[in-house]
Amino acid sequence: MTVRLFGGWDFVEGDDQRSNYVDIGYARGVPMGGDLMASPPGASPTFMVLAAKDPDGANIDRIQMIKGWVDAAGKSHEKVFNVAWSGDRTLNAQGQLEAVGSTVDVKTALYTNTVGAPLLSTVWTDPEFDNEQKAFYYARVLQIPTPRWPAYDAAFYDLDLPPDIPQTTQSVPTPRQSGTRRNNGTAEAVGPWITSGADRSLLICAN
Repeated sequence: MTVRLFGGWDFVEGDDQRSNYVDIGYARGVPMGGDLMASPPGASPTFMVLAAKDPDGANIDRIQMIKGWVDAAGKSHEKVFNVAWSGDRTLNAQGQLEAVGSTVDVKTALYTNTVGAPLLSTVWTDPEFDNEQKAFYYARVLQIPTPRWPAYDAAFYDLDLPPDIPQTTQSVPTPRQSGTRRNNGTAEAVGPWITSGADRSLLICAN
């Protein structure tokens, strides 16, 4: 899987659809793992993210942006935003998305790419940005459900597994792109940090 993530202050809708989106990303922002420079007055960070499946891999269910910050009491927080997804699904009032569906046949440990999408991309702006608060962002990409290793073993050895053993997963391989990390079986593209001017020791400030 290939994942690209850029952070900036003036990406606009449609930038991710341009053939030179990588040039746009480097010219007007920073790549994942980079430092986002100080913000213009009143601006919120925008992120251009793209994920493409491997030729022989599973389709993509959705892209999420995860924002982390520390409040005034020193407590850490993370919030997940669904920013791009396959099909004609819509977000509910809580920003949640219904499941993509599963094509997994646990008896044969096979699946089909009749759900999901081979490529997803978007430009997303943080709707809750506070330039007085330190924050970090990263992208997480989820594949459609695929057979989990117990399903492969059960199909090969003709076994009946107990019902409490999960036989599908939505984990994804590590993307072929620097600045990524793995966490709980999903691929995560580490994005730019945003910090307040009060602490310039923590990467670059956003005023």
